[in-house]
Amino acid sequence: MAKEFARSQRVAEQIQRELADLLQFEVKDPRVSMVTITEVEVTGDLAHAKVYYSSTENSPELQKGLEKAAGFLRSQLSQRMLMRTVPQLHFVYDASIERGMRLSRLIDDAVAEDNKSDSEEN
Repeated sequence: MAKEFARSQRVAEQIQRELADLLQFEVKDPRVSMVTITEVEVTGDLAHAKVYYSSTENSPELQKGLEKAAGFLRSQLSQRMLMRTVPQLHFVYDASIERGMRLSRLIDDAVAEDNKSDSEEN
């Protein structure tokens, strides 16, 4: 019987929880504020972790701040997690929430326009 969750998935979930805590309470860089970790993908050999994040504002400064804090975050992860090696962190902006909000707004506008045209016909 195969395992339901691979080790890389469990490590990714733990990294996501720890990074969320570290970014909220430990990182003092003013460029890194109001960041949400949406997903973490870890390679099979646990050498690299792709960290997807979203924020109210997507700026190059935020990306630079996260990249600068990557070493600190990795060292903190090594202290919190019981692993021989901690994956290198690679930060990627996740625009899915922004796209979802835009699509929701478009749908709401289309429904409002449809309701408006129905009321004009009657």
